[in-house]
Amino acid sequence: MTSQKMIISVVFKLFMFLALFGIANSQGLKLDFYKKTCPPLNAIVRETTAHFVLRAPTLAAPLLRMHFHDCFVRGCDGSVLLNSTKSNQSEKEAIPNQTLRGWQVIDAAKTAIEKKCPGVVSCADILALVARDSTSLINGPFWEVPLGRRDGSVSISNEALNGLPSPFANITTLKTQFSVLGLNSKDLAVLSGAHTIGIGHCFAFNNRLYNFTGKGDTDPTMDPNYIARLKTRCKPGDSTTFVEMDPGSFKTFDEDYYTMVSKRRGLFQSDAALLADQETKAYVKLQALSHGSTFFKDFGVSMIKMGNVGVLTGNAGEIRKQCALVN
Repeated sequence: MTSQKMIISVVFKLFMFLALFGIANSQGLKLDFYKKTCPPLNAIVRETTAHFVLRAPTLAAPLLRMHFHDCFVRGCDGSVLLNSTKSNQSEKEAIPNQTLRGWQVIDAAKTAIEKKCPGVVSCADILALVARDSTSLINGPFWEVPLGRRDGSVSISNEALNGLPSPFANITTLKTQFSVLGLNSKDLAVLSGAHTIGIGHCFAFNNRLYNFTGKGDTDPTMDPNYIARLKTRCKPGDSTTFVEMDPGSFKTFDEDYYTMVSKRRGLFQSDAALLADQETKAYVKLQALSHGSTFFKDFGVSMIKMGNVGVLTGNAGEIRKQCALVN
């Protein structure tokens, strides 16, 4: 597990990078950026995403997560999509990214777009649109995605390993990692709601079940009944089994995540951490009690905000011909 000091150090360096090279560029994003150069873009991405997600709804979660993982490392520049080379291990190789799936969806969308609008649309923009469409296709919110991102050419495994929010993180670390990207405590609580879909591997929370403080104990912040249920699925040292993050509706985007967290049944320490801060706890309680009255609207707002982080615009970056390879 990465130490808190190392995480904060890496995040500070990332903040400096973004401050110098990207955050201001978010003003260059526009809803109609491709209005003249690629009018059918949104329709092509929607159709391609639907082709995959409607057949395999479990793809929605890793596709949404892929956009998160892209934006949290070097900003939303498509760097998570790049393959490793002989001389460099890319972000794909980092442990947090090894469980991502759905690369074929991005590639299929890129291929279809290149046939209509060659050399025009970035992979970073395609990823942002796919994340939105995969969410809305499983009954989640829909938001307008500002476009105009360009693709980066650098992707380093260690930056993803050290820079991505950890499932073991406490509230202080999480708030720090979000704040240096211009995201506040509300954004943290809102975007954590993405855990309403998808799965979690046992190795990411087994310490909470069997050895929380190194004394063979359980995490006192987790509901004991939930611990007992999880122990029937996850055995000590299990590195392959996975469970639903939102049992009963992990294929449907809804507000149930907040009900789970409020009952101390958040799967990861990072989920439980939301109850350790006054503002994030208040948001969890609000959504749980109001059946997600503002969650969908809030999620769209925070996704747009996150999608602006560290973007490359204008003459910066490139438009990749293939999303897994630099030009």
